[in-house]
Amino acid sequence: MSQAIQSSSPLTGALRISIHGIVQGVGFRPFVYRLAHQLGLDGSVVNNGEGVAIHVGGPLPLLEQFVQSLREQAPPMARIVSLDARPTDRPPAPGAFRILPSQQGGRPNTQIAPDIAVCDDCLAELFDPGNRRFRYPFINCTNCGPRFSIVERIPYDRPNTSMRVFPLCADCAREYTDPLDRRFHAQPNACPVCGPQLSWHDREGRGLPGDCLALAARALAEGGVVAIKGLGGFHLAVDGCSEEAVALLRTRKNRPAKPLAIMIRDLETAERFAWLSEQDKALLTSPEHPIVLMDRRSGSPLAEGVAPGLGAIGLMLPYTPLHHLLLDQPGIPEALVMTSGNRSDEPICTGNDEALRRLRDLADFFLLHNREIVTRVDDSVARIIDGRSRLLRRARGYSPVPLQLRRPTADILACGGEMKNSFCIVRRNEAYLSQHIGELTGVEQYDFFQESIAHLQAVLEVTPPNVACDLHPDYLSSRYAHGLAMPCREVQHHHAHIGAVLAEQGLDGPVLGIVLDGTGYGGDGTVFGGELFRADRGGFLRLGRLSHLPLPGGDRAALEPWRMALALLYAGSPAPSLDQRQLPASLAPIAVDKQRLLWQMMAKGLNCPRTSSCGRLFDAVAALLGLCLVSQYEGQAAMLLEHHATLATTTTTEPAYAVTIYEEGREQVIDSAPLAGLLLRDLADSVPTAVIARRFHLWLVEALIELMRRVHSQTGLDQVVLAGGCMQNKLLFETLAERLREAAFSVHAGELAPMNDGGLSLGQAYLGGSLCV
Repeated sequence: MSQAIQSSSPLTGALRISIHGIVQGVGFRPFVYRLAHQLGLDGSVVNNGEGVAIHVGGPLPLLEQFVQSLREQAPPMARIVSLDARPTDRPPAPGAFRILPSQQGGRPNTQIAPDIAVCDDCLAELFDPGNRRFRYPFINCTNCGPRFSIVERIPYDRPNTSMRVFPLCADCAREYTDPLDRRFHAQPNACPVCGPQLSWHDREGRGLPGDCLALAARALAEGGVVAIKGLGGFHLAVDGCSEEAVALLRTRKNRPAKPLAIMIRDLETAERFAWLSEQDKALLTSPEHPIVLMDRRSGSPLAEGVAPGLGAIGLMLPYTPLHHLLLDQPGIPEALVMTSGNRSDEPICTGNDEALRRLRDLADFFLLHNREIVTRVDDSVARIIDGRSRLLRRARGYSPVPLQLRRPTADILACGGEMKNSFCIVRRNEAYLSQHIGELTGVEQYDFFQESIAHLQAVLEVTPPNVACDLHPDYLSSRYAHGLAMPCREVQHHHAHIGAVLAEQGLDGPVLGIVLDGTGYGGDGTVFGGELFRADRGGFLRLGRLSHLPLPGGDRAALEPWRMALALLYAGSPAPSLDQRQLPASLAPIAVDKQRLLWQMMAKGLNCPRTSSCGRLFDAVAALLGLCLVSQYEGQAAMLLEHHATLATTTTTEPAYAVTIYEEGREQVIDSAPLAGLLLRDLADSVPTAVIARRFHLWLVEALIELMRRVHSQTGLDQVVLAGGCMQNKLLFETLAERLREAAFSVHAGELAPMNDGGLSLGQAYLGGSLCV
C-alpha cells in the first residue's frame, strides 16, 4: 500500500486504488466485487483506459486485508504490474459494492490478455450431458477463451469485440450479471442458443447438412484435407499417421519437407509419439498451450513425412473446445497434422470467404464458424533448451503480453527484420512484442504487417513518436520505418539480437555477445553471422568472428548449400581451378559444369560477397556430408546436421578437430578454412556421418570457448549473451552454455523473446528507444 490508511474516524477509512496490468478480460472486476462483498466493504470497481480503478471504504483492518488479497488472490490469468492504493477523505456512498460501466478516456495504460486455452472447468461442462453447454464448441469463461484475437479496441467489453453481433440470451445474460457466476462479465460468453455456430462446406463453398464434427472426423480418417477455422486463424489438417495423407497435403501446399505440427488428444497419447520431460509436460499443459519441440520416440505410428530426416517433432494439445470435441470423435486419427492454413509465403487465413477463396485448391472440406477473427494469431512454438522454456515463435498465448523494461526507454515502434518478422511497440517502459508476422516477402505479408501495427496501436491507444529498424536498406520493414514522418533509429542486426536479451533480462551491460545466425547487414561490405561483440545499450564493438567465406551467387548460396560446400573447400585450398578428384562423393549430384563455374567465380571474386555467417558454415558441412545439397526450407541443412550429431555419443568423436584462431586488426578470428581438410580426411576414412557432424559441433564450441578466453583476458567481462537463430540448435546451445559456465562465465539468452529474428524488434526498440530518452 502506497500510504498508511488515514481517517477522521479511528475505525474506518477509504481508498482509491489503481491497478495496472492484465486486469481486463480475465475476471478481475468480478473478483474485486466478490472480495468486497465477502469483507462487507462499500464502493465500486470500474474498467478504464489505464486498467482497473477501485473506490472502497470500510473498517481499516478490512481495507488492509482487501488490498493484501488483491495482490495475493488475483484470478489465474490476471497479471498485476502495479497496484497503487491511496487514502482519500471522500468515502464511497453507503451501499452494496458495485461494478460500474466501463469508462472511456483517461491516460491509456491497460493491457490486453492473450488468447487462453480452454480451462478445466469449461472442459468438465463441455463433456457433461447435464450441462446446457454440453458439446458446445465455443464454451468459455472469465478464465479462458478468445481475447486478443477478437478485440478491436479498449476497454475490453463485448461491444468492442467481434462478439458484439451475438446478443446474450436470457440464461447467458443472467450468468453475465451474477457476481457469483464464473461467467460474470465474461465478454465472449455464449451458448448454443445465442452464440457462434459451426458449419460444414465443400471446396465450392456449399454448406452440407449433418453433424459437422462427425463429418470432419470421417473426412480426416479417409485421408482428406480439412481446413479448420480456429482461434486466431485456419489450420489445414490431415491424418498425421498416414504417409499418403501427409504427402497429399505437402503436394498441395508445395511444402515438400518443412516439419509439420501435430495435435494429439492428451499427454498419454503424446508419450506414444515423443519423449516427454516433466518440463515438456508442464509447457504442453500451460495456459498458453504452445507447440513444443521434443525428441521423437522411435517406433511411433507417426508418419515419417511429418518431419523428414529429423529427430524432433512439434506436438501440441487441443487448446479450444472445438479441438477437444474433434479429437473426441469416434474413428478420428490419434494424431492430426495441424499446419497453418495458408499458401506458401502468405499469412494464415482468418475469414470464411477468404479461406474458401485461398484454400480451395488445398482443402477438400471446410469446418467453419461465424465468430469473426479480428487479428491473426498463429500458434506459438517453444522448446526446452538448457533447462528453460524458450520461444522459437511468439504468438498465441504470449502476445500481446508486454515485457517490463527495467531501464528508461522512449515510446517507440520497432519494425523488426525481413524473416520471421515481428514488430514491437514500447509504451511507458513496457515492450509489446507482436505476434509472429512471418516473412515480409510478398504483398499479403506486408499488408498483414501494416494491419497488425495499426491494430495494436489502436488497442494500446498509442502512436509512438519514434521508430527503429534494421540497418539493411532493402528490408520492407526498414522501408516502412523510413516512410514514417518521425525520427528513425537504425540498429545493426546483431546488436539488436543482443539488445533483445538485454531488454528481457534487465542487463545493463557491457556484455560479451555471441551471435550466430544466417545473415545480417554488417555495414562494412561483408555479411555478418558469426560474431562476438562487446555490447551495451550505447553501441557495440566487434572483438571476434568466424573467418570469412565466399558467398558464391550471393543470396542464392543460402538456398543451395552445395555452393557453401565448395566455398569451404575453396577457402581450404584456393587453387585457380577445381580439381574434381578432391571432391567428396556427396557433391556428385551437382553437375560438373556448375561446380567449375562456381569455382571460377570464387577465384575471380565475381558475385561472391564475403561472409562470417555461422549458418552458412553449417550449410557447408551439411552439404559435404550429403545431408542437404538444396534447401527446401530455411534452416533445413543445419537442422539435419544437428539431428545427425545427436546420434553420435561423445566417446566416438575423438580425436577432436584442431582449433586455429588468428588476429586480424583488433579482432580475434576463428579460422574455418582448415575444416575443409579435416572433413575430407574423415570422409575418406569412412567415418560415420553422425560422428563427423558431432565433431563439427564440438569444434565450434571449442573455438568459441577459446575465443572467449582471449577476449575475457582483454576486457575482464564475464556476462555472456547467446543469441541468433543458430542458438536454437539444442546441442550447440547446451554444450556451449555448459562450457561457458565451467569457465566462470554467466550465460544469458532469450526466453520470452525468440533468439531468432522473431526477437529482433525487441532489441531494436530497447536500443533505439534508449537514444530517444
